[in-house]
Amino acid sequence: MIKILDKNVVDKIAAGEVVDRPVSIIKELFENSIDAGSDSIVVEIKKGGKTYIRVSDNGSGISSDEAELAFTRHATSKITEAEDLDSIETLGFRGEALASIAAVSRVELITKTSEERIGLRMCAEGGEIMEKSGTGCPDGTTIVVRDLFYNIPARLKFLKTDSAESGLIIDFVTNMALAYPDLRVRMVNNDHILFATRGKGSRIDAITTLTSREFAKKLLPVSAEMDGMKIEGYVSGPGESRPSRRGQIYFVNGRTVSSKPMERGVSAAYSDRLFEGRHPVVYLFLTIGPDQVDVNVHPNKKEVKFHDDRAVQDLVETAIKEALTAKEAVPELKTKNEMFKKKEHCEKHEIHQNNIINKKAEKYKEASCQEKIDVKSILSTYREEDKIVAEEAEDLRSDIVSEHAEKFDFRELDYRGVVFGTYIMATDDDYLYLLDQHAAHERVYYEKLRKQFLSAEKYKQEIMVPITVNADFSDNDWIGPLEDMGFSIEEFGPNTYAVRAIPSFFDLSEGECFVKDFIDSVNSGTDFKSRELMLRIASKACKSAVKAHDTLKKEEIDQLVSDLAECENPYSCPHGRPTFIRISKNDIERRFKRK
Repeated sequence: MIKILDKNVVDKIAAGEVVDRPVSIIKELFENSIDAGSDSIVVEIKKGGKTYIRVSDNGSGISSDEAELAFTRHATSKITEAEDLDSIETLGFRGEALASIAAVSRVELITKTSEERIGLRMCAEGGEIMEKSGTGCPDGTTIVVRDLFYNIPARLKFLKTDSAESGLIIDFVTNMALAYPDLRVRMVNNDHILFATRGKGSRIDAITTLTSREFAKKLLPVSAEMDGMKIEGYVSGPGESRPSRRGQIYFVNGRTVSSKPMERGVSAAYSDRLFEGRHPVVYLFLTIGPDQVDVNVHPNKKEVKFHDDRAVQDLVETAIKEALTAKEAVPELKTKNEMFKKKEHCEKHEIHQNNIINKKAEKYKEASCQEKIDVKSILSTYREEDKIVAEEAEDLRSDIVSEHAEKFDFRELDYRGVVFGTYIMATDDDYLYLLDQHAAHERVYYEKLRKQFLSAEKYKQEIMVPITVNADFSDNDWIGPLEDMGFSIEEFGPNTYAVRAIPSFFDLSEGECFVKDFIDSVNSGTDFKSRELMLRIASKACKSAVKAHDTLKKEEIDQLVSDLAECENPYSCPHGRPTFIRISKNDIERRFKRK
């Protein structure tokens, strides 16, 4: 028999679409605080947010005559008509947050607008308003959530451990602190302050606060605009990578999201700069017209859909490739002693800072919903610690990466010779460079082949005595890709072919080795009809073009350096190995005990 469900049941079902775990509550409340114009937000949790969540802000607050309405489903101040959905610029808009949270927990709201003399305190339990009274409090809103899923014990069983739930919350608040560098964000877990950002408007400042100075120094700034879209952020150089994508954080119009087009752009930018299975660290912030993105494809807005995925991917790829041409992208060799000292310094700083800011945090104990909270005290609790953290952070931020990285140019170095028949030495005022001539040759040849393959004009040289090769294939489709790179090939007998021209930058032996390596690759089952796979074959075959342990003349070194400087990616060979590394003058002097 069909019947209308009871309101209590409907509210709990609706809550499940918005609130599936503590971090969902933090997300909704934090985003509402931003939409309210706050510049300071405090997030506090206990036991992974299962028993206690507090989000306090200094935003516009909720007027006393509208506060109760805020706990009603589909109540919002952010949209009024269906057409508004096409131009949403706020983080929240559904009007489901407070109603859904209150349906599955005990909620306390304390709020005040600047126009009102006193604030309002409300308590709701299981979706029902239990108490409403005036209270003294500063402008803004504080929401305390206790006993999540107390009335749905089955849902409670599906939550992870306290530490796992805390980790999800800390990750989210960290991401939001990065996305909104103008916000002062404080994260408190079980009465311990984990971090406090200064809200000075610098993203690298926020990254430094949330990670470390040494890590932030290794990041490269990213900035580009195209077709009404703007991408900003920071990425790691090829020398800094991770075994997973966990260090990749994406933001779209201030919202932390999962984005396949942005991921593909990152992968394409690093495709020949990192070994397979390694991933860069990225903090990317995309600003795009609200009519060009749909944030409503996922109940919790964790994913977004772009009007033009390819345009977003191309913007990300182009911006990162440009960033990877900076001097800071050059892999730097660090001594073990120096690495240990830096790690020890960061650990000591972290312990020292935590000891300072946790002294007062221990005295603030959890209050029940039945007890009135001194909200003014809560919001001003950490003012003294703010000053201490700011002073510590100021010292921590010295020497961090600049907002605009300078491009690296090999031709500005002084070349000092070759060692071990392999490594070209060069110096500038601050570094000693070692350039791997084999990896450099691979990169130069790979990019020349790729340019030939993609270009309509082929630069080739006829050879007097054709090169003969054997190829036992059922058809001749494999010849096309080679001709696209500048080879001329024709049949010369049963399973035999004559190579009559080779790319202009190959010598005879290099051209012969390349064709034979290409045929071997096809024999192994590679789909040479795919452009990307064909270029991968080319990068593999380029090994044959490298002169192993040949001592180069000065003119040859000059030419190699000049060719490498013209490459789109001069920093690594097609397989991800660095073409050169650098050692700082300071590191060398430390080795000789001069510092």
